[in-house]
Amino acid sequence: MTMPVAFSTLDVRTTDGDADSYLARPDDGGPHPGVLFYMDAYGLRPYLREMMEAIAANGFTVLAPNVFYRSGRAPVLPMPESTDPAGHAKFFAALGPKRAAFTPDKALADAQTYLDWLSAAEFVAPGPVAVTGYCMGGRLALRTAGAFGNRIAAAASFHGGRLAVDDQPDSPHHAAAGITAELLIAHASQDDSMPPEQIARLDKALDAAHVHYTSVVYPNTRHGFTMRDTPVFDQAAYDRHLADLLALLRRAQRAR
Repeated sequence: MTMPVAFSTLDVRTTDGDADSYLARPDDGGPHPGVLFYMDAYGLRPYLREMMEAIAANGFTVLAPNVFYRSGRAPVLPMPESTDPAGHAKFFAALGPKRAAFTPDKALADAQTYLDWLSAAEFVAPGPVAVTGYCMGGRLALRTAGAFGNRIAAAASFHGGRLAVDDQPDSPHHAAAGITAELLIAHASQDDSMPPEQIARLDKALDAAHVHYTSVVYPNTRHGFTMRDTPVFDQAAYDRHLADLLALLRRAQRAR
């Protein structure tokens, strides 16, 4: 049975300013295992609230920061129409400078702030937290798991891109040795940002580091398949992602 959910917005204070954020949690007043939710590049918006509430209804306190807060409060850019591929292309062109300003070092500094916030929050149970991320957020989830070791109980990446690029020092596969969390990495079958050779390279790095992980390709999907407000949404893949994610979170909860 799922639980009633309380949703709120808040600011998380960082060294570079306030990160406007979403918070979803069971509406019972008690503490629950924490989940850091990394947005995709489209940013905080009503659909992500829906995704967070689905997780929270199953007994988790979920924090989703606007990782582009240095460029402004969400929406940093207006969301294009879901059925307009050209509009989505223009969106990403305009987003380029904002993504460039969000450097790898700043990403990890922010991650520590978000983890510290969860550790101190009254609605979060003591112990390590989980991380889940989508598209670029999937990359952030794996980097966070590699950088913060036993503070992370589980980490999931859904249609994450560029997860194993050898000539990028911040590529997540280079941080495999620091990962103690159980990982779930779900790839799209059609994804130029994560071709088969990168999947194999990532798996090899995780194997060498003796990481407990599941790497799976969802068939007949494109990059972004969980996002209902984009042209590539796939309902069956979304449902599978939620079931797979909740199973991971429950395993982590039992191991606390």
